[in-house]
Amino acid sequence: MKFPRSYDATVTRADFVRLLADATGQDDFVESGELFTGRGWTLRLSPIAPLEIGMVRLARHRVDIRFEGLSADAEEAFMRRFTLHYQRGGG
Repeated sequence: MKFPRSYDATVTRADFVRLLADATGQDDFVESGELFTGRGWTLRLSPIAPLEIGMVRLARHRVDIRFEGLSADAEEAFMRRFTLHYQRGGG
């Protein structure tokens, strides 16, 4: 299965960061502004316009994922785990 490497996520920055260690399987990543870097991957989390439904405003971010030095199988395993942890509504 081919996973997207860039997508819009309806999530607060705090919730994204809170889930990141479990989603990546790495708790030793480095955070620097919008960038999060771990072993073989870099994520950019950029704020975008909130989702507005009536009176409800939900924070959104653009997530861009880049891999370096990982095999295609390792990238797919990373993305499978990553998307599972950020999945909403039971998939």
